[in-house]
Amino acid sequence: MKKFIMVISMSILLISFGACKKKEDQSSAQKSPAPKGPIIETPSSPQGHGTPAQKTEFQVVVPPEVPGMWSKVTVVIDDKKTNKKQEFTLKIGDEFNIPDSNLVVRIGPFLPDFKMNGTMITSTSNEPNNPSVGVAIFEGGTRVFPASGQWGWLYAKFPTIHAFQHERFALALKEGVKK
Repeated sequence: MKKFIMVISMSILLISFGACKKKEDQSSAQKSPAPKGPIIETPSSPQGHGTPAQKTEFQVVVPPEVPGMWSKVTVVIDDKKTNKKQEFTLKIGDEFNIPDSNLVVRIGPFLPDFKMNGTMITSTSNEPNNPSVGVAIFEGGTRVFPASGQWGWLYAKFPTIHAFQHERFALALKEGVKK
């Protein structure tokens, strides 16, 4: 099962790199920031040159047994200015002010075994096989992550996929914490 998850993850990663390369080839006038979080581009009609794409949000489904077992997450905050990492254990649903900044992190759903299937994001089990947490990050009251959609995702095993980009701070999910 782990090999299957790794194969799927690597396939998604390779497709993502191919999509990034294609975007780099476009003229600078057409460049826009890459989506961060659970957003995909889906064609609104048969795709062709000049056909606009429509953004589709994923539906997040948290299985009922997950909140009964998991109540908190441990997040690592890396301050690039001071080169210092700090761990914070936060309740799911809480907001947290990053020390010495005007960044606020809202902790969303925790999925111990993250899986995307079509337009649905869920957990395929209650085991921490692919832990992920949805977050929304605000700077000075303005949402900075994700660029669109309700939640950006931090992955414990894949911390660089769709990572929060900030000049001073980096965030990573260390683990989910059981009740």
